[in-house]
Amino acid sequence: MSGASSGLGRYFAQTLAQSGAGVTIAARRRSALDETAATITRAGGSVSIVEMDVTDDQSVERAFAGSAGIFDIVVNNAGVTHDGPALRTTMDDWDRVIQTDLGGVFRVAKAAASRMKEAGNGGSLINIASILGIRVAGNVAAYAAAKAGVIQLTRSLALEWARFDIRVNALCPGYIETDLNREFFASEAGQALIRRIPQRRLGQVDDLRGALLLLASDASRFITGTEIVVDGGHLVSSL
Repeated sequence: MSGASSGLGRYFAQTLAQSGAGVTIAARRRSALDETAATITRAGGSVSIVEMDVTDDQSVERAFAGSAGIFDIVVNNAGVTHDGPALRTTMDDWDRVIQTDLGGVFRVAKAAASRMKEAGNGGSLINIASILGIRVAGNVAAYAAAKAGVIQLTRSLALEWARFDIRVNALCPGYIETDLNREFFASEAGQALIRRIPQRRLGQVDDLRGALLLLASDASRFITGTEIVVDGGHLVSSL
């Protein structure tokens, strides 16, 4: 589980642990990982920690080194964003988002799949994308481009790795309420955005539980190369 130090990554790790999986959580910040691990342990789950920077090839390889690096479920969740007009987005801003949100997904997927192939047991890769990889909003050019790339990368890897019984799918959340965006969605602009969602509400993290567990379990053993959208109907809303 990459990007497990907070937010959706922490929730995904907790959900898998609650369902009986032994979870390995990864991120750059050890202190935040310790918090995630403590929460899982208190609930009776099994968890281990590895520090990993998804933008660094060697860091990813170290995280997957040895027999402990063979996993049957890998959730590619690490991500950052940049909020601002494209004309004021620097190449450093662009590179930071693309290298993390798209390059990081590829690095982790490649490291995981190479070991799954060697072990011969297959597995499930779940790439966390976004509805912004399918539809677009202003001021998030790098993020939207990266998430669109994640969706197409998911399809490409699924095609290549199906013969090894490695499933690759994307989970595309819509607007999900978290600690980071709660203040915005309480504002006038945030409330206006919520009114554009057909279900007229924000998603909650628990709304992602079913899709995550489907893709992680054998219930999805014949599902690969696709994206599951969890957005309250936002993608099909009127233009």
